[in-house]
Amino acid sequence: MAVGSVPAYAPVEGWERLPPGFAHRDVAAVAVDAGGRVYLFCRGDHPVLVYERDGRFVRSWGEGVFTMRAHGITVAPDGAIWCTDDGDHTVRKFTSDGELLLTVGTSGRPSDTGYDGKSVGSIARGGPAFNRPTNLAVAANGDLYVSDGYGNARVHRFSARGELLASWGEPGTGPGQFMLPHGIAVHPDGRVFVCDRENDRIQVFSPDGEFLAEWTDVQRPTQLAFDAEGRAFVAELCWRAGLRSFRRGPIERHLPSRIAVCDERGTVIARLGDHGPRDQTWGAADPCRPGNFCAPHGLALDANGDLYVAEVTWTIGVSHDLVPPDCHTFQKLRLVGRPPSSS
Repeated sequence: MAVGSVPAYAPVEGWERLPPGFAHRDVAAVAVDAGGRVYLFCRGDHPVLVYERDGRFVRSWGEGVFTMRAHGITVAPDGAIWCTDDGDHTVRKFTSDGELLLTVGTSGRPSDTGYDGKSVGSIARGGPAFNRPTNLAVAANGDLYVSDGYGNARVHRFSARGELLASWGEPGTGPGQFMLPHGIAVHPDGRVFVCDRENDRIQVFSPDGEFLAEWTDVQRPTQLAFDAEGRAFVAELCWRAGLRSFRRGPIERHLPSRIAVCDERGTVIARLGDHGPRDQTWGAADPCRPGNFCAPHGLALDANGDLYVAEVTWTIGVSHDLVPPDCHTFQKLRLVGRPPSSS
């Protein structure tokens, strides 16, 4: 499939075989390792759930380790698992079966940015690492890039050993400024892509933090991932009427959650989700319908091009009485064109 062509996906219903007694109200993030195993980072009693590629449960780990603000999970090239806990103000490195290897940041101690604990608009200045960090990406040389978002407005670059190398960013809407840097990914060519969520854009930087470009045809981006063809898949969180984008201003009508597929220049070539009859509550298609999305918060692609989407459905939908408690919090979508048996 050539760059610029439009991929098609179909939901794989019933993929996740959750063990008896296990539940997850919110799945904050998802990652896939080189062998196809899938790691869900959940806000619940069993934070990390591990599955085979066909949805068979393998194990859980992290019980009693994380706060209820599980946020980002990343598989490094060496197979290590990095977990970002925004409630603890740390990122931690684990083996694939949950043995702690390294902690970056000071547990329970946020940096001083002026943040009032509630609104990103209260952040007065960019500060040191960390104040509610959101996600982590690993470069080909092993360097770590962390988006430090809810209580800060910065990106931090660390060595593979966790030594701080550089930081950039401050609150605002201009180049190199952020209003909630929420997701982060490193392109194979070394460029760093940052989901500037409340500014409705993705900013692109050199490995050293030099501003290169911005992609503005996206909505409230939460995370992104690149496929083998060079396309970027972007999780787009819904806007509810009455909220406000810092860059675009007041939101006048509901804008549904979707997954945007962008070409190498940032042009949206397809959007996934929002299919079916209009729902009166949302003014859009039913977000609980398979293949649609309530609150996409994290995503990952496997080696076959299949897409995994983690959703914070409880926080965004259920707690506001917008969707029922049984609305999906995680979905796998199969790249159409391969036989279902490979799912």
